[in-house]
Amino acid sequence: MKQIITLLLIILLFSSSVFAAQNVQTVETVLPGSTEIQESTPPAVTVNPSDTKVESEVKVEVPSGVPPSPPVNNPVVTNFVADDPSAQANYYISPGDNLEISVWKEEGLQQQQYLVAPDGDIIFPLIGTVHAVGKTITELKQVLTTKLADYISEPSVTVKLMNNYGNAIFVIGKVTKPGQYVAGRRIDVLQALSLAGGLTVYASSGSISILRRVGNETKVFPFDYDNVIKGEELEQNILLEPGDTITVP
Repeated sequence: MKQIITLLLIILLFSSSVFAAQNVQTVETVLPGSTEIQESTPPAVTVNPSDTKVESEVKVEVPSGVPPSPPVNNPVVTNFVADDPSAQANYYISPGDNLEISVWKEEGLQQQQYLVAPDGDIIFPLIGTVHAVGKTITELKQVLTTKLADYISEPSVTVKLMNNYGNAIFVIGKVTKPGQYVAGRRIDVLQALSLAGGLTVYASSGSISILRRVGNETKVFPFDYDNVIKGEELEQNILLEPGDTITVP
């Protein structure tokens, strides 16, 4: 009986030793150098959306004092005739044109510039108001020479067109490049539409109109693009006057 009890005690002691050894091994595996298991909770990680940006992103800064680029619209096509004598001979002065007038040997009348007023007049020394609109450069020169003859003996007058900003027409609506166009000579409707890049695919080519202000009234001239292109109703392809507006619905 004693032997049985002794055997049971040995078995119990052996089981306790094995259990203790397993616990020590587990602790040493999880936390080397420590005799107890420590539980820890990893810190929460907060993701900032701004942190997800690529660090190599290139930022372009506009230097201070640099004006922004103007929008690409309302193009102006200018054909200067100042350096073309043949063009000046056939050009009719318009409101807004800039003229340079000189009188030979007259000290106070050398290279004086005059802006043609909206009413078509310029104010010249000695002779006062002179109506310039509708005249060619040669015709205006003759008028000035005749009027100055009352004050100057055999005046020699030179008239030069500095710019022809007054001879402007406008094209609006469904064209490729709507805007203001300045021509060095009088042009017709088809030529103006060509300057504007032609009609778009959505344009109503048979319902084009030319608006012309005459005094306090506005005249409307119809223009059927398709017919004119085919050589029909060519009388609709009128010569435009300064300030005319072509509308393309």
